[in-house]
Amino acid sequence: MLIFANHQYLFLLLLVPLMPLLYGLMRRLRKERIRRFGDEALVKQLMPSWSGSKGWVRLVLFDLAFAFFIIGLARPQIGAKLQERETKSAEIMICLDVSNSMLAKDYSPNRLERAKLAISRITDKLQDDRIGLIIFAGSSFVQLPITNDYVSAKMFLNSISTESVPVQGTAIGDAILTAARSFSAQSEKSRAIIVITDGENHEDDPVEAAKQAAELGIRIYTIGVGSLRGEPIPLDGDLMKDKDGNIVVTHLDEETLQKIAAAGNGAYVHAGNEEFGLNPIINDLKRLEDETFNSMVFEEFDEQYMYFFAVALALLVIEMLIGERRWKRRMF
Repeated sequence: MLIFANHQYLFLLLLVPLMPLLYGLMRRLRKERIRRFGDEALVKQLMPSWSGSKGWVRLVLFDLAFAFFIIGLARPQIGAKLQERETKSAEIMICLDVSNSMLAKDYSPNRLERAKLAISRITDKLQDDRIGLIIFAGSSFVQLPITNDYVSAKMFLNSISTESVPVQGTAIGDAILTAARSFSAQSEKSRAIIVITDGENHEDDPVEAAKQAAELGIRIYTIGVGSLRGEPIPLDGDLMKDKDGNIVVTHLDEETLQKIAAAGNGAYVHAGNEEFGLNPIINDLKRLEDETFNSMVFEEFDEQYMYFFAVALALLVIEMLIGERRWKRRMF
């Protein structure tokens, strides 16, 4: 299988057929100038050493050299095939709260955007660990299945907003159970769930869900986002209000998050503006026993550009050695 890494350069090959046309036009104009100067046969006698056929030979060689150079510039590659590779790593499912309370501005620019930034920075530090993403509000679903493709993880992360989940609320327990079901079949020991939320659970029993996950050997870490004093929730250019017209204030529920972490054999961290809390958790996870995972990957392609450059160079050298004078013929 042959592919081109820089295929955009192949458009320059359109110049290859133009060169003979331009050279032929130039030769025709030259003949017309000679006719204006004098008799064409007489002018040829005045230039006995000039060879018209050599000009075409040199042009063809230069044209071929240019074509080979462009193909080399496009970096032709061959040899791609699937190969099974073993990696040792842990699996981490991140549960991110996207309820309206995450719009509170006690973090800059708000709780949700600050959490997304922290997750993005963490993916830059991961190596072979596999990561997945669950988003939740009144319900939860898998935004990104477990993977070691960190580029895709960032792409999915950027698209998340409070409108990603249509049902509002904060169902932490449902998110934990969804995450527990989302680990790969190969994973048995090195599994962890990180819950990022303000902890205001209104839908289910997250502590019981954490206990169920812990029985499966899954550790649960919680990161509390928000302030204890409370913060109003901006919504549609105004502040969110309840049915009585009172401004809704969202508070961090540290007690619930601490209970979830304790039930899940993990730890609780209160997110700060500078240190969000993911770094110490990731450092703790690195001490877990890594598992071996099999994955199918593409082998490296074999570069072929150097051969095309070599042919182009050889043709250019031959083109320069030919010159424009006739070959001297000697009779013995």
